[in-house]
Amino acid sequence: MLQHLFLFSVLGVLLRPVWCDSITVCEEDDGDLRVDCLVKAEPNKISSYEFSWSSGSKQALINANVSGLAAEAEFRKVSHVTEVEPHGYRLTLSGYRDKLPHNTTYMCKITGEGASINVERDHLVPCGAVSVLLKRSWIFAMLVFLQLHALT
Repeated sequence: MLQHLFLFSVLGVLLRPVWCDSITVCEEDDGDLRVDCLVKAEPNKISSYEFSWSSGSKQALINANVSGLAAEAEFRKVSHVTEVEPHGYRLTLSGYRDKLPHNTTYMCKITGEGASINVERDHLVPCGAVSVLLKRSWIFAMLVFLQLHALT
């Protein structure tokens, strides 16, 4: 019993980022920057979104559908937001790879609920790697669950 408790505690720590990831930043094959904001909005409520970043003392609004907010002029023609199923929004920032600040905090809000992540430009992961990592984590969790079930 103590072994199971220890194993579940370790798994809880190891798998926490997978379960709590509400924002991811990656680089697409064509060099575009992709920010996925998977914050779950309240049901039966029209969702609003905001994407921004900060670097040093500068903060900039990249894209939003909130009345009264306007994105910085430099982002208006290069940013695009699409809805992600089952919940969330995806920001794509085209042709901006070489203009990214070195150390950046990306932020998003969906209907007031927010998330943020700090990313270094030189350590951006390819978007395909994010998918593989998440899939492998789920497979690992399933294998551990099946092994624990077999032990009982």
